[in-house]
Amino acid sequence: MILIVSLYFLKVKNKLIYLFIILVSATTLAQTQDSLSVEENTQLVVNDTLQPKRAYDPLAPSKAAFYSAVVPGLGQAYNKKYWKIPIVYAGIVSGIYFHIKNDRDYDTFRNAYKRRLAGFTDDEFFGDGATPIISNERLIDAQQSAQKNKDISIIVALAFYMVNIIDANVDAHLKQYDVSDDLSLEPNFELNPMDARPNYGLALKFNLR
Repeated sequence: MILIVSLYFLKVKNKLIYLFIILVSATTLAQTQDSLSVEENTQLVVNDTLQPKRAYDPLAPSKAAFYSAVVPGLGQAYNKKYWKIPIVYAGIVSGIYFHIKNDRDYDTFRNAYKRRLAGFTDDEFFGDGATPIISNERLIDAQQSAQKNKDISIIVALAFYMVNIIDANVDAHLKQYDVSDDLSLEPNFELNPMDARPNYGLALKFNLR
């Protein structure tokens, strides 16, 4: 009788052990599946945040330069840099304005000088007296200065026009330049093994995928 009871309790104990093992295995499996699902969801979120790269257009710089050559500022509009257009026109228009102004001043000084050589004293620089307010030598200097300013003004206008073309071309190049996270520049600090002195520098890292 005692033997039968002992065997009965042994079977019950074994069943409890089996049941405990099954519960622990199920809990572990459930935790593993949960962790895998979290990682899978995280991966999906990261993929959604990636943006496709824009296709490179090799003709874009040439187009921008051509547009700016035909109409100043049009290349900047093509590159969507609208804030540069007023600067381009301010430089070109200022150069043309001062060229016209100095050209008029040059003609005024030259006509006055020519009339004095012809014996007239009725120019605006002579005055009402017998002695001219501005001498003939000053009129010659004024003509030379006006001619020099004319040349500088037209050079400034042409310079802004050329810069307008170059800027449109370079900006179109840089606009399509891919600034990737694989390229990094960071300071580098190392110890010299010979004298234990620090060496400073910059480290350029480029990672290929």
